[in-house]
Amino acid sequence: MRPNPVDDAIAFLTRPSWPTPIFWLLLLGSVAITLRAWRHVPTRHGMREPVIWLLRLAVGTMWWQQSLWKIPPHEGWLIYWLQQDVAHAAIGLQADFVAHVMLPGIGAFGPIVYAIEAGIGASLMLGLFTRGFALLGCARAANLWLGLYSAPGTWPWTYGLLLIVMALFAVDPPGRSLGLDAVLRRRLRAAVLLRLLT
Repeated sequence: MRPNPVDDAIAFLTRPSWPTPIFWLLLLGSVAITLRAWRHVPTRHGMREPVIWLLRLAVGTMWWQQSLWKIPPHEGWLIYWLQQDVAHAAIGLQADFVAHVMLPGIGAFGPIVYAIEAGIGASLMLGLFTRGFALLGCARAANLWLGLYSAPGTWPWTYGLLLIVMALFAVDPPGRSLGLDAVLRRRLRAAVLLRLLT
């Protein structure tokens, strides 16, 4: 049977492993937050808000799903792609850093990479601190874009487009549309640092 988006989505949502219930909690949490924000945060209720929510939910789900193959201690694929960074990075300094720092320290860097990507996914799904996590997403996407720029079987525009999406989210944080950021900004008007992250 050929893979298709419906079968892939069903398999992802029913996979018998510990990340599946966490994903369901994030998904249900996103819906609950959206409904609460719709009712309690004063905003114009047109199509813009639900569309932005759906877009950030979709991008957050993609980040979450792609973090799953990096769950420690199973760094095999991460090591493979880091080796591709070493061989194909557009900038020699990046290749050197990966070769001499990240690969030898994979026990420390693997969990960091996983936590960053899972954090970006959860942030976008819940609409929480979306500007801060979008900036992390920009850094991660730029790293992938430059690191895998000439790697066989990759298309550099994939990571370039991801960088653009995350930059748009940093400029116009999507959590302000029916997310926890909207709730926090309303309640914490004086907290400048929190307002920068949301």
